[in-house]
Amino acid sequence: MSIDTLDERRTADAARRAAAAQARVCAEADAAALDGLISVRPRQAGPRPQPVWDDAEVLVHEPVGERYRRLVLASSTIAHTAQAGQFVMLTVPPSGGDRILLPRPMAIHRRRAAIAGTPERPGTPGTIELIYGIVGRGTRALAAVAVGATLQVTGPLGRGFEFAAGAASALLIGRGVGICGVMGAAEDAAALGIRTTMVLSGQRPEQLLGRADCAELGVRVLEATDRDGSSALTTLAARLRDHFDASTPERTPPDVVMVCGAGVLARLAAELGAFWGVPVQASLEAHMACGLGYCHGCAAPVRTDASVEGPLVCADGPVFDARIPIV
Repeated sequence: MSIDTLDERRTADAARRAAAAQARVCAEADAAALDGLISVRPRQAGPRPQPVWDDAEVLVHEPVGERYRRLVLASSTIAHTAQAGQFVMLTVPPSGGDRILLPRPMAIHRRRAAIAGTPERPGTPGTIELIYGIVGRGTRALAAVAVGATLQVTGPLGRGFEFAAGAASALLIGRGVGICGVMGAAEDAAALGIRTTMVLSGQRPEQLLGRADCAELGVRVLEATDRDGSSALTTLAARLRDHFDASTPERTPPDVVMVCGAGVLARLAAELGAFWGVPVQASLEAHMACGLGYCHGCAAPVRTDASVEGPLVCADGPVFDARIPIV
């Protein structure tokens, strides 16, 4: 082995170790941020849609931005019934002899209802749109699925976001692929005439998702990135308090805050909610084996009696209430 090759390997190993260490630091910060913050929401006003098992055709599968891929599936039933913030479990087919045993949970980014056809013009099926990053075996195999193939999808699942009657304005906050978790709420807000501001957060401007969706839905966008420091929690909090300073009707504080992303971002949203005196709904992410509550493997970070099984992210969430604990 040449010295150059050995140096390259050492550099790559050092980069992987640094990335793993940074990931551990972030995970610990998120766990600490969620401690005492999350609680199960009151009983849902209406029934949840019944999930279906659908063999959905892949209509679009393409890169989006710098880090992600966009997957559009034909599934009229899920597109019609899914509520904002719900998710699906996606079964990934074998790839290169590698069998992916467990399905992957994915937030429903957009829902588009079926359009009925006419004798002159054929209709179109209802579609759901998913956005994901390639992070492991499952998503690498998923990235190899071609347009025209079919994927088994189970959904819609979980409890999503809900707007209270009379809500006139909303603040939505998403970071990275977590932006997909709140985009359904932006769809509902547009349909209900709710004035909406969306924070799109990420490492760099070219990695931000959702700009075109927000433009389509008439959502005001505030971008926050690590590159210019605008995503720093204290900076973002000050910017949002300044933006919603009640100096004009358009700048009155929102009636609800909805967030999906890191635990530290959920705590920031809860602090803003406490400052404005408005409720906060936070969507959590978790590894899941079934998404239906059967395996009891996705415990939510909710404090409960040690003798009682706690709530599950898949069944009691993924959307929970987030409140700053009273000490």
